[in-house]
Amino acid sequence: MLRKFDYEKIPVVEIVNDIIVDSVKRNASDIHFDPHEKFLLVRIRIDGELVDYAEVPLVYQKNLITRIKIISGMNITESRLPQDGAIKTTLQKYNVDLRVSSLPTNRGEKIVIRILDYSMSAQGLEKLGFSEGNLKKVKDMIKTPNGIILVTGATGSGKSTTVYSILERLNKENINLMTVEDPIEMDLEGINQIQVNSEIGLTFASVLRSILRQDPNIIMIGEIRDTETAQIAVRASITGHLVLSTLHTNNSLTTIERLLDMDVERYLLGSALTGIISQKLARRLCPNCKKKRPTNDYEKDLFKKVLDKDIEEIYVPAVCPECNGGYKGRIALQEVLTINEDIKDAITNNVRKEELRKLVYDKTDTVTLLQDGLNKVIEGVTSLEEVLKLIELEDAMEDIEQYNIDNINKASQDNSIPTQNKETTEEENPIEIDIVPNVPQDEILDF
Repeated sequence: MLRKFDYEKIPVVEIVNDIIVDSVKRNASDIHFDPHEKFLLVRIRIDGELVDYAEVPLVYQKNLITRIKIISGMNITESRLPQDGAIKTTLQKYNVDLRVSSLPTNRGEKIVIRILDYSMSAQGLEKLGFSEGNLKKVKDMIKTPNGIILVTGATGSGKSTTVYSILERLNKENINLMTVEDPIEMDLEGINQIQVNSEIGLTFASVLRSILRQDPNIIMIGEIRDTETAQIAVRASITGHLVLSTLHTNNSLTTIERLLDMDVERYLLGSALTGIISQKLARRLCPNCKKKRPTNDYEKDLFKKVLDKDIEEIYVPAVCPECNGGYKGRIALQEVLTINEDIKDAITNNVRKEELRKLVYDKTDTVTLLQDGLNKVIEGVTSLEEVLKLIELEDAMEDIEQYNIDNINKASQDNSIPTQNKETTEEENPIEIDIVPNVPQDEILDF
């Protein structure tokens, strides 16, 4: 049901405030203002899914967009170029911290407001969904006096939340902790935070060079975006500093490959890399209405192959007034790799990818994203459909020994299973899994 506003009687200032506050109340992460031919469509992203919120008549479109640009500090006379802005204020007793982006389209300016919520970071690492084994690995990693720890995943996968949780834990009186960010997303008391400004030459690389003369113990780099930043970060980590950063990769193995593609010297990377935390965000099952159902043959086979467990029942979403289609909130699926001496030597000695894969997954206690996701399905935290939507099953199964793709293909045709590649057209209709043919790793594009 779309929300209706009386645009003739209510000032546009109040409408914008009301949209923002209502989105915050619904725990939305983003607000989209999409220009259409006959109206401006407002959509909000809840638990990773965009839902229609309101339709603004074209006659009020310009006023609404202008209001957002004014309060976010943008140039209201410029509509031909992309702009970025920010809003930090109090609305109806809610403290809101927003990042605003405008982009010119063929039908007018599109505005997206990102709602920043770092309450999870303040609650600590224990509240981020790490399994007991993965949490112990992370705690051990951050105790090391030097090295580089990377948190990886796609945009919007909760990397910043994890990094800030680690920073909160490391923030002590006897530590000089410095960050380089673009933008600074959360103000942390007791930490020296630097905002990058590329327009005046204040880049990640230039700031990092200066930071190393500021006697830091721990350095956080918002994101490793280019070769120069990667090289400086790695060199900083082997000269007595603990470096935290993020990278856009899918898992531990592709993270190592990406850093090597950035021309980081192998002997330096092998010495510097301490650990990798890879994650994806899955929708959390609503605790009020989730229900159990028996597993079918395909699901039983999948759990047996991946976890070596016989699972007879799993939780699935239902619907209640408290949730959004059976889901409420999100949970992280995580893969935590501690870099041991064997992996360090393999990176330095340029071993084949197949050998490195075995060292990363077969010869360590690393729990893959798929295994962590399936464990959370068994626990009733998320659904199998969510896990399969997020993880490329074919690629993940390469890490499971004696996996027969032909049997899985046959099982998926005989049994109706949720898919990661086809959209559900009817709620009661089952979805089938399309197993992707083998694709060489170097042909997989990772954004």
